[in-house]
Amino acid sequence: MIRWLRRQRSLADYTLAALARRRGKNLALVAIYAVVVFFVASAMFFAAALRSESTAVLADAPEIVVQRLVLGRQDLIGAEAIDKVAAIRGVTDVKGRLWGYFYDRINGANYTVMVPDDPEMIPEPRSVIVGEGIPRARGFTWKGSPLFLSRETGDLKKFRISRTFGTDSALMTADLVLMNEADFRDFFGIAPGFYTDVVARVRNPQEVAKIVEKAGYAMPEMRFVTRNDIIRTYQKVFDWREGLLAALAGAALLAFAIFAAEKASGLSAEEAREIGILKAIGWDTRDVISMKLWEGGLVSLGAFLLGAVTAYLHVFFFGGTLFAPVLKGWAVIYPEFDLSPHIDGLQLTTLALLTTVPYIAATLVPIWRAASADPDAIMR
Repeated sequence: MIRWLRRQRSLADYTLAALARRRGKNLALVAIYAVVVFFVASAMFFAAALRSESTAVLADAPEIVVQRLVLGRQDLIGAEAIDKVAAIRGVTDVKGRLWGYFYDRINGANYTVMVPDDPEMIPEPRSVIVGEGIPRARGFTWKGSPLFLSRETGDLKKFRISRTFGTDSALMTADLVLMNEADFRDFFGIAPGFYTDVVARVRNPQEVAKIVEKAGYAMPEMRFVTRNDIIRTYQKVFDWREGLLAALAGAALLAFAIFAAEKASGLSAEEAREIGILKAIGWDTRDVISMKLWEGGLVSLGAFLLGAVTAYLHVFFFGGTLFAPVLKGWAVIYPEFDLSPHIDGLQLTTLALLTTVPYIAATLVPIWRAASADPDAIMR
C-alpha cells in the first residue's frame, strides 16, 4: 500500500510539472471549463436557496385554503363558509382573509394588498405598512411619506406610510401593502361579510387529506388548496426557472462537449512525443495511463472547484447579480435580500460527475493507443 501511494505521489508530481510546462494552454482550458461550471452551478445554488427560503416561509402557513369558484374563476366567499369549515371535525381555527392585487400605473408594478392576521401588524386608519420595494419604486424612502393609490380615474386615496418592512423579509414582502379592514373594504369596494378566501388550521397534519375530502362533499362549489400544494407549486416554479438558465448555458455545455470529443480524437504531436520518450526510458503502459488520468483529473477537478466556488461567491455574497432578475421573478419591483447559503448536495454531485467524468474518460482512448504502441513509432 505504501509503495502504491509513493508511486501515485511521484506520478502526481510529474503531472504537475508537465502541466506547468504548458501553463498557458492549461490555464486557458481551466478558465473555459470553469466558466461552464460557473453558469450551471450559479443557477443551481440560486434556485436551491430560493426553494429553501420558500419552504421555510411556508412552514407556518395554514394547512388549508378555501376558495369559492364561479365560472372556473376565484370569487369572493361569504362568511357562512367559515362556519361550515369550522364544523368539520379536526379543524381548530378558521378565519376569512382579505387580500388582492393592485396595479400601479405610475411605475407599472403590481402590489399585493392585504389585511394582516396579526393584530399588532394592523395599521391605523388611512395608514399602511409597505415592503421595502414600494418606496424604492416610487422614489422615496422616508417614514411618514404619503402614498397615493388610485383604482380608477378620479378615485385617488391617500395613505400614510407608518412602517416599512426590512430587507430580511423582502422575499415575501417586497411588493406588500398592509391595510386595516375598513380601509381595504373601502378601497376595493368589498361589502361586509365577504372575504377573498378562508383559511383553516388542522389539529393533526396527517388528517388534512381526509378533512379536505369531507369539506369537498359539504361544499362542492369550493376549491381546497393545501399547504403542500402551495409548496409543490413554488418548487416547480423554481425548478422551471432553474431549467431555463440551464438551457441558456446549453451553448457553453455544447462547446465543452465538442471540445471533449476533439480531445478523444487524438493527441497532439508534442503529447505523443512525450509519451514515446517516457516509454523509451522505462515507463510501462500502466504508468503512462495513470499519469494522464492524473492530468485529466487535476484539470477537471481544478476547473470544477474554481467554477463552483466562484458561483457560490456570486450567489451568496454578490446577490446572484447575473441571474436574480430571472429567478426572483418580479417584473418591476425586485426584492433586495441576502440568501441564506443552501446547497443541494445531490445536484452538485451530479454536476461534478457530468463535467469531470466525460473529460477524464475522453483522455483514455488516445492515451491507451499511444501508450501501447512502440516508442520509436510514436516519436517518429
